[in-house]
Amino acid sequence: MRAETYSALIFILCYNLRMEKLTLEQLSILVMEQAKAKGFGITPEEVNVGEKIALIHSEISEALQAYRHKNIRGKEGLEEEMGDAIQRILHLCGVLGVDVEGAILDKLAYNKDRKWEWEKMNDTHA
Repeated sequence: MRAETYSALIFILCYNLRMEKLTLEQLSILVMEQAKAKGFGITPEEVNVGEKIALIHSEISEALQAYRHKNIRGKEGLEEEMGDAIQRILHLCGVLGVDVEGAILDKLAYNKDRKWEWEKMNDTHA
């Protein structure tokens, strides 16, 4: 499929799917299809993992900046930057074969009964 055809198809698909909630697996498939069409790499040999992690970090930093400037929605807002970060995470997970849904569920189960000793930390949580 030509990149232009793919881009149009993804636009239509995403527009139609915004009415529905997608699973992380479905989003991952869309992300990997886009990566394939755009030449972003879909195998570990085709990407620089360290660079991909740095790019994820940069998106999170941009989200912080947007939040600090009270730009939540809109161009380069928190919402957009978090979407960018999640898309980059799903791409890297797809490249490396990480079961991101399973990893999140495992972490939620682990944290269910986990205790934090907040008095020993600098962090505060209200």
